[in-house]
Amino acid sequence: MIKAIIIDDETQGRKLLQALIISHCPQIQVLEECADLPNGVKAIRKHKPDLIFLDIEMPQHSGLDILDFFDEKDIHFGIIFTTAYNEYAVKAFKLSAVDYLLKPISGDDLEQAVERFEKRFNGNKSELNNSYTDRADNKIAIPVGQSIKFIDLDTVVYLKAENTYTEIFMQDSSKLLVSRTLKNCEEVLADKPNFFRCHKSYIINIMFVLDYVKSDEAT
Repeated sequence: MIKAIIIDDETQGRKLLQALIISHCPQIQVLEECADLPNGVKAIRKHKPDLIFLDIEMPQHSGLDILDFFDEKDIHFGIIFTTAYNEYAVKAFKLSAVDYLLKPISGDDLEQAVERFEKRFNGNKSELNNSYTDRADNKIAIPVGQSIKFIDLDTVVYLKAENTYTEIFMQDSSKLLVSRTLKNCEEVLADKPNFFRCHKSYIINIMFVLDYVKSDEAT
């Protein structure tokens, strides 16, 4: 069984998630439901769960503040964020969340998120601790339509502005169109030294640069 805790300030939200877990993920045992982050932290210390279902928008403390309450050595749980606001996706993944579910949550999305948790950690709780440092540096969460896509930054070749959107070009020649401006993307990538804004319409991954032509005629 996967031991879990639900932290959400909305009573209805907790009840709906509990019902979805019962019907779609019987391998999960919800040990406690909490209406705010401080009580959630107490429940985590008490029960030592494997997985936390954590809302972001809550009074007093955002769910994104959760790691402020723990030393790194005490982090032995995965996080699946649940929220109605997809603008938090990037920040959530910087905490190395297992997944990010947009409300209203569907049973299929919940099943897929739990499957990713199971595949990622496979019962090895030491991996939970390592994930908050190692994995967060190399991935980013991108809102695509009504879903969140997690991409490895090492596979991003460049980003191109398309009016109020941005196209992300990948190493495998695929591309993503995201509803974010290039400036917003630049802010997100500010602490990533491999990414450089070489032009008002482009951000490049310098790891893929093969030549630099110093010429006024160069395009």
